[in-house]
Amino acid sequence: MNYLNMLDECTLCNRNCKINRNDSQIGFCRASNKIKVAKASLHLWEEPPISQGNGSGTVFFSHCNFKCVFCQNHDISQATEENVSFTSSLDNIKFQNLTPKTSVTGIEISIERLSEIFLELQEKGANNINLVTPTHYAPQIIEALKIAKKNKLTIPILYNTNSYDSIDTIKSLNGYIDVYLPDFKYFNDKYAIKYSKAHDYASNAIKIIDEMINQVGKPKFNLNGHIIKGVIIRHLMLPGLLFDSKKVIDLIHNRYGDNIYISLMNQYVPMFESCNYTEINKLLNPKHYDSLINYAVELGITNGFIQDESANTSDFIPDFNLEGIKK
Repeated sequence: MNYLNMLDECTLCNRNCKINRNDSQIGFCRASNKIKVAKASLHLWEEPPISQGNGSGTVFFSHCNFKCVFCQNHDISQATEENVSFTSSLDNIKFQNLTPKTSVTGIEISIERLSEIFLELQEKGANNINLVTPTHYAPQIIEALKIAKKNKLTIPILYNTNSYDSIDTIKSLNGYIDVYLPDFKYFNDKYAIKYSKAHDYASNAIKIIDEMINQVGKPKFNLNGHIIKGVIIRHLMLPGLLFDSKKVIDLIHNRYGDNIYISLMNQYVPMFESCNYTEINKLLNPKHYDSLINYAVELGITNGFIQDESANTSDFIPDFNLEGIKK
């Protein structure tokens, strides 16, 4: 199967733009049919089973199908732009013009070059290949993985997503992905719409996480403690949304139990357009984060990760300096 044909009428994510990216049309994510990457390097700041030791071989893809107003990676995810000429069937939004005022950070590369990057990270001793914000390039990634595996890529492949993928995209990844790292950002749709311009977020996340677990099963670890199979669901707590975070934890635990790990994150730093939203234009209250941890413990959750207070600083945001992309 030629997965690149999926770009002819793009429904890779839940926006369902249905535009032909192979014919130079641009949808909500702003990505063309060319892969654009901002950095490829060993990353030490993921959950311990992912990055402890040599680090996770992270590939940061440019562009995004989300528009989070607080995005820490906004330099590579969102450009300042003119209106976009397409209608999203989900959002029912019509825009005009195609030309962005500024472009996101990154370099366009071929599928063959992406496969080489995977192998170069393996040669550097990476624990895994960590695909960060990959949804809009899923077909190209599959083709690159085919090439890399023929050239002896053997380390686990991680799919690090905001969980706004389409179910067909996740199904297409079956057999190519070993570990899924889906976000579960919001329970209440009003927050997903307000802060990320995403409708039906929670219901979509549940649908695709069900498929992820069906593919890779319960978490498995090697002798070094590195995860080699399974699902870790991440939840970034936002200021003022303790109740919503508790609902997220309730849903995850009641539905998946010990079949997954939960990562509760406190690393929120007000950035980008968060200054326009007074309620989130501040650091997370540490007492609220402690309350969420205690709530998870009281529910009986044992498969989990938490962050210490020092995580909520911009020091941990990568420098998107195009490292590891050029030959």
